[in-house]
Amino acid sequence: MTTVQESHDGWDAGRGRWFTLGRVSLVALALLVIAIAATTTYRSAGSTTTDGPAAFDAAKYGAATYRSKVVPAIDKRAVDIVTLQRAIAADSNAAGARYGTREGTSPYSYAVKLTGTAGVVTSGLLAVTVPGIDKARVSVQVGPAVNGTSLRDAAGFIKFGQFTNQVDYADAGTALNNQMKSAVLAHLDAAALKGKKITVVGAMTPLTGDVLTVTPVSIQAAS
Repeated sequence: MTTVQESHDGWDAGRGRWFTLGRVSLVALALLVIAIAATTTYRSAGSTTTDGPAAFDAAKYGAATYRSKVVPAIDKRAVDIVTLQRAIAADSNAAGARYGTREGTSPYSYAVKLTGTAGVVTSGLLAVTVPGIDKARVSVQVGPAVNGTSLRDAAGFIKFGQFTNQVDYADAGTALNNQMKSAVLAHLDAAALKGKKITVVGAMTPLTGDVLTVTPVSIQAAS
């Protein structure tokens, strides 16, 4: 009888432990289900919305920024290209610190103004002869392709930290170029300017002082 009793008592103890473990498992399972439900977003079958910030709309950025902010900033910051070219030739770092703007160790970009005589158009560049500049080639981008990010970089207020990543930062520069093309170049007959005096306001990012390529925000007949 003693043996039977011990066996019976052992079975009861085991059953008790089983029930205890079962209750713990059920509680853990319930907590897991609650946690999953709390962190799950439910959408309709046709929904395409995703979590996180909206994707950068470069075209919208360009339209909102070019005419209202970039053009006034470049107009305000513009330095005479003759003065700037001489400063760059004398000391490029000092010229950059005084007249330019840049991100990190990238080349300096400048807002510039020039008046000169238009020449021929070659590979999307309008040559301009500027009095006072003898040892540098001055040209203005007239499309159809507009290269570089001088408009973005010379404005002075557009910084990399304002964007999520390098792709968005680059796309912002392209969007500003596209806005400029629509506003300035779309109806410009650059070839017809040959021999005429023009005044140009724009931006440039020269690697040396002897090649000055300007991305314009305005091209007008000189007064």
